[in-house]
Amino acid sequence: MVALAHMSRNTLGAIAAVTSSLCFSVNDATVKFMSGDFSLPQMMFLRSIIAIAVILFVLAPFERQKLSLHGSRQGVLIVRGLLMVLANLFFFLGIAVLPIADTVGIFFICPLMILAMSVVFLGETAGPRRWSAVGIGLIGVLIMLRPGGEGFQIAFLLPLIAAACYAILQVMTRAIGDAVTATTMSLYLQLTFFVVMGAMGIAFGAGQYDGLGGELFAFLLRPWVWPVMSDLPLFLIIGIATAGSNYFVSQAYRLGEASLVAPLEYVALPMGVMFGVVIFGDWPSVNSWVGMILIVGAGLFVVWRESLAAQSPDRHPPRPQ
Repeated sequence: MVALAHMSRNTLGAIAAVTSSLCFSVNDATVKFMSGDFSLPQMMFLRSIIAIAVILFVLAPFERQKLSLHGSRQGVLIVRGLLMVLANLFFFLGIAVLPIADTVGIFFICPLMILAMSVVFLGETAGPRRWSAVGIGLIGVLIMLRPGGEGFQIAFLLPLIAAACYAILQVMTRAIGDAVTATTMSLYLQLTFFVVMGAMGIAFGAGQYDGLGGELFAFLLRPWVWPVMSDLPLFLIIGIATAGSNYFVSQAYRLGEASLVAPLEYVALPMGVMFGVVIFGDWPSVNSWVGMILIVGAGLFVVWRESLAAQSPDRHPPRPQ
């Protein structure tokens, strides 16, 4: 504790960013590991209960922040929650049938999507170099997707759709970031998961639609089963990892400069490769490596350009309304 107190804000932000990436990677690997035994909605429902408990009894008291479920931004927070639900559904459906590295690699087109959406919806500016980075990132995605090729799978589109949902969510976050605390945002997200996943459990948790859609949707429509005691540690892992990832990524951007924190989020990619190789024996293909290098390289270039622009005294971007 004493050592942490003497660290700079950027150092603490960097530690939080890497911790967040570790939490995300642990969550991804654990969900994939459990995907053969449990329905995805059931896992997300139980995960949300644990995450809510962590937020209410650990994070909120630690931060000494007042949680509020009412306010002028309530509608936006609910929409953010629904977008996060969709992003998680598509992402984890992809992880269940694809190597972790491929799913995470495609998902990392998200920062470039955020750039494009920020220009369109928030009135931010982007020069030809940043748009070129977006184009290079898209080429990387196409190399990984291999449309029309023998290795193409419809499942490759799932992390791409998840990235689009997450990008819209983060653009909304930029617009309300000064008005709502990170802990309140996290609580709204988990409450949305609890309600939506509970409704899905009521609708088809009995497994009456199991088998429809083949392997791709088996993870979604599988009947809910009562976990045994040996499953409890795994559910605790994904619940704590989810709450931790949301908390630490918020802390990272609150404490550190964005130009320092953003590149560290890409640590999740080598972590994903490591978990995929060690736990599941999934080695990325040559196409996957090339695509991931292009996507990550383009994303890091955008971060670098953002850092230079932030240091320019002539830059006066419009404030989000």
